[in-house]
Amino acid sequence: MTLPARRPARTGMSPGRIGAMLGRYYYLFRGSVPRMIELAYWPIVQVVLWGFITKFFLEHSSWLVNAAGALLAGVLLWDVLFRGQLGLSISFLEEMWARNLGQLFASPLRPGELMAAMMLGSLLRTSLGLVPATLVAWLLHEYSIYSLGLPLIAFFANLMVFGWAIGLAVCALLIRYGLAAESFAWASIFILAPLSAVYYPVDVLPEAAQAIAAVLPSAHVFEGMRAVMIQGVFRTDLFLWAAGLNVVYIAAGAALFLYAFEIARRRGLILQSGE
Repeated sequence: MTLPARRPARTGMSPGRIGAMLGRYYYLFRGSVPRMIELAYWPIVQVVLWGFITKFFLEHSSWLVNAAGALLAGVLLWDVLFRGQLGLSISFLEEMWARNLGQLFASPLRPGELMAAMMLGSLLRTSLGLVPATLVAWLLHEYSIYSLGLPLIAFFANLMVFGWAIGLAVCALLIRYGLAAESFAWASIFILAPLSAVYYPVDVLPEAAQAIAAVLPSAHVFEGMRAVMIQGVFRTDLFLWAAGLNVVYIAAGAALFLYAFEIARRRGLILQSGE
């Protein structure tokens, strides 16, 4: 019995195979609106954000005296909002990556209980991540965000709740559209950064953008932060606006999550989630 001749190993580059893979990437992007949007999303957000920062510093050079502490506080508090949203979204994504949603909801677990667990998990992740960052800010820059005092608790709570609301909305998209909507988990929060006035007052924004900022709890929080740091006053009006808006947003986020879950349950989408 004769053995078949061994085929020679292919060591050269094949333009045809390279072209085939490029074709695959083309059709992948063409068929995914989120991926197409993401190509331009990050450059646009960076240009808008840093454009407003530059404009503010050029027009208010005297503010630079207080800028170091205000900018560091803005960075740390923005991380609360970012990690609050991402921590919740990642908890849900981890279940999807592991194809575990079907098993979870085959158990007595209720959607409301899952939301509560993800919120508490997000709170734990954010707290564990923030404490070392505040220590580094104190050691390297001699700035302690804890110098804000009790208002820090109000700022932290409002930003966490707003992050949860956005995270629940992202999870609703993931339930409905699967991992095709995964990029929204990473990108959704950053579109709010220019409008939240993290590093500059709201009045730097164009009038149309100021109207949008007025309905964002985060914008009221960062305005309140600067009032505490620069004027030495806690703006109760800003706190109440942020808290009131958060009640609306967290209720809307939870309702959207439950609505998407019900649709997915009826259509059997939960069992189809995964990579």
